[in-house]
Amino acid sequence: MRKNFVEELRWRGMLAQMMPGTEELLQKEMVTAYLGTDPTADSLHIGHLCGIMMLRHLQRCGHKPIILVGGATGMIGDPSGKSQERNLLNDETLRHNQECIKAQVAKFLDFEAEGDNAAEMVNNYDWMKDFTFLDFAREVGKHITVNYMMAKDSVQQRLNGTARDGLSFTEFTYQLLQGYDFLYLYQHKGVKLQLGGNDQWGNMTTGTELIRRTLGNEVETFALTCPLITKSDGKKFGKTESGNIWLDPKRTTPYKFYQFWLNVSDDDAERYIKIFTSLEKDVIDQLIDEHRQDPGRRILQRRLAEEVTVMVHSQADLDTAIEASNILFGKSTKEALEKLDEQTFLDVFEGVEHHTIDRNQLGQPAIELFTTAAPVFPSKGEMRKMVQGGGVSLNKEKLTDPQRPVTADDLIDGKYLLAQKGKKNYYLLIVK
Repeated sequence: MRKNFVEELRWRGMLAQMMPGTEELLQKEMVTAYLGTDPTADSLHIGHLCGIMMLRHLQRCGHKPIILVGGATGMIGDPSGKSQERNLLNDETLRHNQECIKAQVAKFLDFEAEGDNAAEMVNNYDWMKDFTFLDFAREVGKHITVNYMMAKDSVQQRLNGTARDGLSFTEFTYQLLQGYDFLYLYQHKGVKLQLGGNDQWGNMTTGTELIRRTLGNEVETFALTCPLITKSDGKKFGKTESGNIWLDPKRTTPYKFYQFWLNVSDDDAERYIKIFTSLEKDVIDQLIDEHRQDPGRRILQRRLAEEVTVMVHSQADLDTAIEASNILFGKSTKEALEKLDEQTFLDVFEGVEHHTIDRNQLGQPAIELFTTAAPVFPSKGEMRKMVQGGGVSLNKEKLTDPQRPVTADDLIDGKYLLAQKGKKNYYLLIVK
């Protein structure tokens, strides 16, 4: 008996709406389904993760997932939920972005699976690039009325002035282009189901309508959406003050990625652990139960952060992220500091007071460096007293003598010194 994909999404809170007959189709046969993603960057961010997880669950329930990279549509822009058009990309950039995205998605989907349900990646640029405007007008445009297209919410919002710039003809045709993708994939790959975020519902149903009007009423195709993920305060999920949380470790370090999940609220952790992990229902129910009994231990957030970091990065990256987290909040060593790459090191101490000192100030006693060169201590007397009490560390090692010279040998990564007074007060000295 095939596992029920719709039921899986339903208990996970990942089902917004679907066309009648979708669940019956999925129970009856192995279904090929696709989800489109935008290749405007060479990395996905966590805003894409719900859709990718839908494909993951689809494949695990015995169906075939196809991820469509919108090379053609990415050149145009989609009006759904956007306030302005996107930048247009050249062919070389699109191909590079596609390869990077495939490498990321391969951590979630099995492209080498035995049997008929191996994942595939396609790019709509491949079938759109030689499609002339006249052919498109004749083969696609004649089947869908302007009245039908105008009724879509995404179009109405742009026309009714919620966006400053109105709606260009290019964007207006977007739903036809996305609809044609569905038609093409139905004809060439046997795709019967399109998955997407709830803001895509209008574009997706245009696809099923185009297929029906082109191929006849007896041809049935379906659409299913997941809700748009928000935070419990209603704000957009996945955005921080410094921007998106990316899957690419060069854009967002695994430490920062891990910290994002670790710091979500209790309410969000209960929702996110269902959406962004593959843990089974009984495991999640037990974790939620344990968490509610003692929220202070943050059991849910820790497990969520661990699961997602391993899935997106690796076990080694998770171990490094946990070790980096312990530098601020637990016992740690100079060796642990030196093991961090520079970006992770800076991420760990992002919120810490920074001071810049000149390289020629090295060689001075610590008491001079930490009072005169950088105001770690307001006075030499206070520093002496704290050193005597064992409350001062340099690079995570106890400072026992305030007169000890601080030299270039003490630098981490050739340019940093980490001073600590008491348990929680850190100061980062950057040597220029």
